[in-house]
Amino acid sequence: MKSTEQPSNYDGLDKMSTAELLYSINQEDLKVPEVISKLLGPIEDLINAAYECMNVGGRLIYMGSGTSGRLGIVDASECPPTFGVDPGRVVGLIAGGKDAVYQAVEHAEDSFEQGWLDLVEIGINENDFVIGIAASGTTPYVIGAVEEARKRGIRTGCITCNHETPLASKVEFPIEVVVGPEFVTGSTRMKAGTAQKLVLNMISTSLMIKLGHVIGNKMIDMQLSNKKLVDRGSRMIMEKTSLDYDSAKELLLRHGSVREALNAYSGGN
Repeated sequence: MKSTEQPSNYDGLDKMSTAELLYSINQEDLKVPEVISKLLGPIEDLINAAYECMNVGGRLIYMGSGTSGRLGIVDASECPPTFGVDPGRVVGLIAGGKDAVYQAVEHAEDSFEQGWLDLVEIGINENDFVIGIAASGTTPYVIGAVEEARKRGIRTGCITCNHETPLASKVEFPIEVVVGPEFVTGSTRMKAGTAQKLVLNMISTSLMIKLGHVIGNKMIDMQLSNKKLVDRGSRMIMEKTSLDYDSAKELLLRHGSVREALNAYSGGN
């Protein structure tokens, strides 16, 4: 039996108090980072390979179904505002298309062919890097996509939460985060989802840093999409210059990003 489908370590959940539920869920969640800490080597290999692709103009493409697909879309959608990259630079695809982001689409994940068709529709090419995300490691939509991609010389990785899965066998860079049975048996939106999210954070953040979108510890290309980010950007400029807050904010708004504002300041001083 797959680890993600094993019975919970707990029983009588419906008889537990709220305090007991919270304590028990937290105890299970604490296991996730410990497992990931033992996988830093394989994660590093995947990131370095993806960087080689992105550094020559390729895209990072996530593929999944259900919770896994939604997590990929979340990570992809956060890259443009956080790091100022083009929306097409990191892409999230989900079995069933956009409708599946909000509600389940029956049998969408069961087609071995549709995943590759979805990649073709977005113009997949040899510079792209595809990461299949599937807690079970058995999702046909994801397996079919990475298998076809690899046949065509496109580099591939995966994030799964079981050992020796069909998905892991089809990719160059498998990440197997085996976190064990879920608190609610089979509910992979819990520990497995948390594990996937943590690894996705590592992948996208490391790639954006390596691609030059962070200097020091600052997101110098972030989009100025709200007052909080304008304030953050203004203070970042203050730290790097002799400007007061109002002058820093004016410079930021005039040039549209922390990077361009600092470049303009350096050029005039």
